[in-house]
Amino acid sequence: MMFIDIHAHAYRKPFLQLDGRAPWPTPDQLIEFYDELGVEKAALLPLIGPEFYLPQANEDILEAAERFPGRFIPYCNIHPQAICNETNAPLSDIFKKYKDAGCRGVGEVICNMSFHDPFMVNFFGEVEKAGLPLTFHLAHRIRGCYGIYDEAGLPGLDETLYRFQGINFCGHSMAFWAEIGQLEKPYDRALYPTGKVVEGVLPKLMRKHPNLYGDMSAGSGCNAFTRDEEFAVKFINEFQDRLMFGIDICSAPTMEA
Repeated sequence: MMFIDIHAHAYRKPFLQLDGRAPWPTPDQLIEFYDELGVEKAALLPLIGPEFYLPQANEDILEAAERFPGRFIPYCNIHPQAICNETNAPLSDIFKKYKDAGCRGVGEVICNMSFHDPFMVNFFGEVEKAGLPLTFHLAHRIRGCYGIYDEAGLPGLDETLYRFQGINFCGHSMAFWAEIGQLEKPYDRALYPTGKVVEGVLPKLMRKHPNLYGDMSAGSGCNAFTRDEEFAVKFINEFQDRLMFGIDICSAPTMEA
């Protein structure tokens, strides 16, 4: 059985990360790693926002896909304030150009704005016009972290899923997966909750919105499905067609996730 990694990152010429971790992997290193693990292909997600690390060119992603045909699924990314820093910017023109160039999705969206921010509302509308799926990182606060911000209970995500039903949203992060169970306190969203799961808001949103998918990558996804294996089995059985395998490798050569 071969796997498809829904969440991958690679830099053409990476350098040491500021927190002391090894540099991001190169496309060559990812391919070597995937060959060892039996991963057939991966969605390669550019990181373009200043909220996390340094901006990356979409063209680097397309170049990697060209160098390794059939192994990388290129995604594109645009900051919501791109082009003219206006809330009516025609971002779909750019999305469509990248789609024509081979990009199959948008993300990882990491900009630290609320779902209700006018820039984000315009952004989602332009993604919908382009007819592309979207992978996003959910944040538990504004400033000091990265990802689209929402309150505990995910009211902003709920409204966005209803408003933009033409987009398949794939969610990811601690703040996203923590809501698989009821929160003892809101700040649990910034951590890795432990213990038995009492059904939270996330399963309810997935029942309510068929355009919500789950990106199971990283420690956040792992924690959500290992903290209560009995609940995890029920959740996976119910939503198996909308749960995506992912790894989210962030460092090389040790390939730490």
